[in-house]
Formats: sequence, structure tokens, C-alpha cells
Amino acid sequence: MAWLDQTGVQWSTDPQVLAEKRLDRSGWEPDGSPAAVVFPRTVADVQAVLKGAQETRTKIVARGAGTALTGATAAGDGVLVLDLSGLNRILDVRPADGVAVVEPGVITANLDRAAAAHGLRYAPDPASLELSTIGGNIATNAGGLRCAKYGVTRDAVLGLDVVLAGGERISTGRATLKGVAGYDLTGLFVGSEGTLGVIVGATLRLRPLPEPTATIAAYYPDVETAAAASVALAEARIQPVLAELLDQATLDAIDPGLRATGSALLIVQTDGGPDEAAHAAEVLAKGATLVQSAGDPAELLKARRQALPSIEKLGRPLIEDIAVPRSRLAEAVRRIGVIAARHDVPICTLAHAGDGNLHPIIVAGAHGEPIPDAATRAADEIFALALELGGTVTGEHGVGVLKRAWLAKEIGPLAHDLQRQIKAVFDPLGILNPGKAI
Repeated sequence: MAWLDQTGVQWSTDPQVLAEKRLDRSGWEPDGSPAAVVFPRTVADVQAVLKGAQETRTKIVARGAGTALTGATAAGDGVLVLDLSGLNRILDVRPADGVAVVEPGVITANLDRAAAAHGLRYAPDPASLELSTIGGNIATNAGGLRCAKYGVTRDAVLGLDVVLAGGERISTGRATLKGVAGYDLTGLFVGSEGTLGVIVGATLRLRPLPEPTATIAAYYPDVETAAAASVALAEARIQPVLAELLDQATLDAIDPGLRATGSALLIVQTDGGPDEAAHAAEVLAKGATLVQSAGDPAELLKARRQALPSIEKLGRPLIEDIAVPRSRLAEAVRRIGVIAARHDVPICTLAHAGDGNLHPIIVAGAHGEPIPDAATRAADEIFALALELGGTVTGEHGVGVLKRAWLAKEIGPLAHDLQRQIKAVFDPLGILNPGKAI
């Protein structure tokens, strides 16, 4: 790739660097190794690389922290990895407008902390917020714990700066909270997993920090009862900031002491004042073995964020991500348990119960070994279950490589073909993250 020298951008073919940037957190391993890793520091760098890539028909995989869970940022044979982690500046925080302007490599939690200094918050908070980047969150339309009340990444993105496949730069959206001029190109890029263009800047909506929140830990004899309790909150017209559900297998993986008083835990946080918190506690008490409003909420949420790292210690995780209508949540968790028993595979189920988003994590044997057929069959049954219940095969992790076969089943052949046509408009030579998302 001698043409890279002409761009003036730093790049490397060091085997250790290639190995580090080849994989993401999904565990999916592509064939071969990337040809090089490029480290742009400016938007002009990104433009130069993409222009050269199109001229030489070089395939590009853009990545930030590599926390993708469906193989979207894994890079195989001959691919050029575009590492955007060096574009990591918070360019502006404008409290009066309630917006921030950032580069894609900004760590999610760092933006939230910068906003907090102005009495504001960046609402989306994926479990990987201390690692993941804003660009990656936008590329996958990431969710998070607070999305039950404040929405997913798309709800926070007002405008984008994007470099197209040929190196041209466009701006979409605006810095205002309202705006309906033209097609919603901003919404199109959000969740496109780097297949339409490379995000190099974002104008994001910030929200006021809420009043002090109340955190409630409710323990239940089984996960179905806990799921039903989360639905009861909605029926009582209570809108929690978060409602996080952890089953017995997940609690055991994190710390067996967490299930001393029950086999399932529902962590609920409200920010509507003491009356709302008291009402929530009353609703959650029905069927619970214990309801606690005391203790350190940060410790509880820390335990929740440690769920995946803890499960990874048990073996190779297949991290599934389905969403069902909230009213079908209890049925979904019950039937996931049936699937686990039928195939004799361990499944740890945790969920953003406030919006019906479940993460049944299949422990698929030892790390580095082939995935057992039973685990693959269990995953397929979970995806089929999601569609049967009127849901989706991915609530927030995206499609990547691992769910492409199920995308067509969910959206149908005509819609699938339209998506491919859109891809061809933006990337006619197919160099941007090929084989991913659609």
C-alpha cells in the first residue's frame, strides 16, 4: 500500500498492531489479517485515505475502541483499518443550546462528564461507556441503561459530519432541536455500521441533569416474576430511567452473594421525585422477596456493568441482543429458559427491561474453541422467538456479520433490496465495511 505514503497519514503494518486491530469484542474471527492500520489525526487525513482507497479499490473498516459485539469492526484479509480513536476532541459544549460538538473518538463517559460540568448530561449510556467511542455508538445506534426514558443514540444525534467513500465531506442535520428540511440523512447514517460513510464529527443533544435519583433493588424468586414486575411499572404509568433485569445465572457469574435473597434482580432508577420512587417501590413489592431502596446505587449499577466481563470468564460468550414488545417480556425470558434446557447450553439472561431489550448470553464452550452446534441452534431459536413475539433480532448491537442472515427474515426481501440500493448510492464500489450490516 505504497499509496498511503502519499497521504502523509501515519500507518503501520506491524504484526502486533494488525493483530490488535483485527478483532472486536464480538469474538468473531475473520479470515486473514488486515493489510495495514491507519491513524488519522484530522478530518483531512480521513478524506485523503478514503480518496486513495477508492482509487485503489482498497476495502476500509473504520473503528474506534473495538467494542462492537456483532463483528462490525473486525477486519480480515487485505482490509485497511481506519483507526479513528485519535480524533478524540470535545470541540464545544453549548449549555444554552443544549448541544455538544465532538469528534468520533471521544469516549462516551468523557462526554457525559464534560456535560455534567455544565449541569447537563449525555443521556445514552451503553454498558461500555467507559471504553466505547461516540463514533462507534452512532455507527451502531447504541442503547444503554438510561434508554428506557431518554432514548437511544439516534435520539441524541442532531447532525453529523461524514466523509463519503470518495473522500468528499458532507454535513447532515443541524444544531437545532427542530428541523425537517430534506430527507433525514442524519438518521440514515446512525446505525449504518460504517457502510455508508465515515463519521468524523457529531452535534449531539444534551439534557439537563435530573433531580437526585432514587435507585431500588427488587429481588424475586424467578426471572419471570421479575420481568412481570417491570411490565407492572409501565402499567402503573411509571417511566423509570432504567430497569435492569438480571437472572440467576448472571447473578452467579457476577457474585453469588447478589442472589442471597432471590434468584432474579431488578434494578430500577427513577428521577421523578420521592412520590414516584415510593409508587415504584410499592409496585415492585408485589411478588418480590425483598425490596431495598437503601444502599449505594453506584455499586448496584457497577455490578450490572460487570455482567458481561463476568460471563466472559465462564467461557466464550455469544452475546445475543433481541427486543420484544414490553408486554411479551416475561414470556420471552421463560421461553429462553426452555431453549437453554432443550439444547443443554448455559444462557445468562440480562435485560433493559424498561424497553423490552434482552441480552441472552450463551456460554458457548471454551475461548478459542469452535462454537458447539448446540449453541448455534439455541441462538437461532432465540432469534426466531424474537420475531415470533413481534420483536427484532437486534435491539442495540447492530447486525454486523453475525446477524446478516436474520436481517432479511426480519425486514423482508423488498426492504432488504432497497437497503442494498441505498448502500450502492453512497458506496458504489463497495469499499466501506464490506460484508457487514446488510
